[in-house]
Amino acid sequence: MKYFVMGDEDTVLGFGMVGVEGKTVHNPEDAEALFNEILQDKEIGIIIITERTAETIRGLIREFIFTKSFPLIVEIPDRSGHAPGWVGIREMVNAAIGIKL
Repeated sequence: MKYFVMGDEDTVLGFGMVGVEGKTVHNPEDAEALFNEILQDKEIGIIIITERTAETIRGLIREFIFTKSFPLIVEIPDRSGHAPGWVGIREMVNAAIGIKL
């Protein structure tokens, strides 16, 4: 099983330094084409995508998540931090159980 990262240049370069293959995305058309290309590679088990890149193809990602279970899609912040309006896992857990962790 392989990982693949897509997003800004710094993210792709950083993951590349530890051996994770990836490609830089510059616009929504690039993101959509790359996402569809990645899905064709059956060896890729985890797609790591920056939040800002994911926002450009949100409809496509949602459609995939609700119809397929593999590969796993993991959204991460880029070097600028979390995208506006992003709710982190800690905040979601706090809201769900009513206890601040």
